[in-house]
Order: sequence, then structure tokens, then C-alpha cells
Amino acid sequence: MAMPLLDAIYKTAHEHSGGVEALAARMGVNAQVLRNKVNPNAASHHLTAREADLMMALTGDFGVLHALAANHGFVCVKAPDDVSAGDLAVLDIITLIWARTGDVGRAVYETLADGRVEKHELSNVRQLAYTLQQGLIEMLGRLESMAD
Repeated sequence: MAMPLLDAIYKTAHEHSGGVEALAARMGVNAQVLRNKVNPNAASHHLTAREADLMMALTGDFGVLHALAANHGFVCVKAPDDVSAGDLAVLDIITLIWARTGDVGRAVYETLADGRVEKHELSNVRQLAYTLQQGLIEMLGRLESMAD
């Protein structure tokens, strides 16, 4: 679910349970300083890589990681702790891929329906294609775990 990096940083901090104040306390930083660091319009304060890593670890929100990957043409897929290997596990992910493929197809159809491609429509197609790619990579991981 890739969004612009600065938006992902802002969302991660502000949607944390208890908001920026609670997250800042858990990170051991001043709430106003963190608020400034996650503000996409602030030019004077910047989040460090260590702080972004800690923020993701504490919130469980990995939108920042997905945004960084998408900005550079990569797709992030969480490596499962316990990969379910077997025909049913692969079938499960394949049905998810089919559903996501349909979502991409529907979004492309709706984007082209009026003869124009608008930026917000392209953003939606990109997001859906990204989640489709994640499913395909997960499927490969499950198949690889079954290989002799």
C-alpha cells in the first residue's frame, strides 16, 4: 500500500493509538519535535532512518517501507514467520491473486472509460498493481518452500 513517502510518515505517526504524543513517549522523544519531524511541510526537522525504523517497529505500520520501495521500483513482501507449504496454501494465495487481478482490471477499465487518464486514477491503479505484485511474490515464496 504505497503512498507518497512524506504522507506515509505523517500517517504512521498520527494514526498510532494515542497519536503523536503516545508514539513520541514510546520513542523517547519530545512530542512537538516528533510532530515537526513527521510534518510534510516542515523544512527544519527531518526524521532519521533510525527513527523511521523505530516508528515502524512500535506502530506495526510499514507504509513508510512500502513508500520507499515503491519510489525505487521495488515491492515489499513480509517474509512469513511460518510459511504454509502445501497445495491448499498455494491455492489460497492464487485465489487472492485472482481477486487482486480483477481489482486491477476494473481500475484500468474505469480509468480508460472517459478517454482520459487522470493522476488520481493512475495512483489507484498503481496501488492495486502493487498489492497484486505482493501476492505474486508471496505465491512464489510458498512454492519455493515446497521445492525438493
